[in-house]
Amino acid sequence: MAAKTFKMTAQGKAELEKELDNLKTAGRIDIAEKLKVARSYGDLSENSEYDEAKSEQAKIEARISELEYQLEHAEIVDNAGKNSVSMGSKVTVIRKKDNVEAVYEIVGFAQSDPSQGKISDESPVGMALMGAKIGETVVVEAPIGNLELEIKAID
Repeated sequence: MAAKTFKMTAQGKAELEKELDNLKTAGRIDIAEKLKVARSYGDLSENSEYDEAKSEQAKIEARISELEYQLEHAEIVDNAGKNSVSMGSKVTVIRKKDNVEAVYEIVGFAQSDPSQGKISDESPVGMALMGAKIGETVVVEAPIGNLELEIKAID
């Protein structure tokens, strides 16, 4: 079976590389210090600080593995010169129902963070916007019903 590729912008890849480097250096050093302190408390069988530090260590190592896999299988998408919505585009839309304006940046799944306006190209809104041009209206199928979004600007 072919490995999954992770579409991302060059900026997104750089952010993941920075996070990975931070976890491998500062993150591992920090957790090693916590384990050292926890061991100094004595009996490890009833040492909740040690158990917590080991759990945190496992989470850090899992995240490192996840980031390494994503970066190893990264596919950089360049949208330079495109006049339609594509990976890396910042799209300003107006919801037709109530004229609410929103700005979304279309990113790969690994980079998505809806609270920061970064939505995946695999999300319902992301999929509906991909390929659309300024002035077009797209329909997004949502649990609350269909949403009509008019594309106001693409950066």
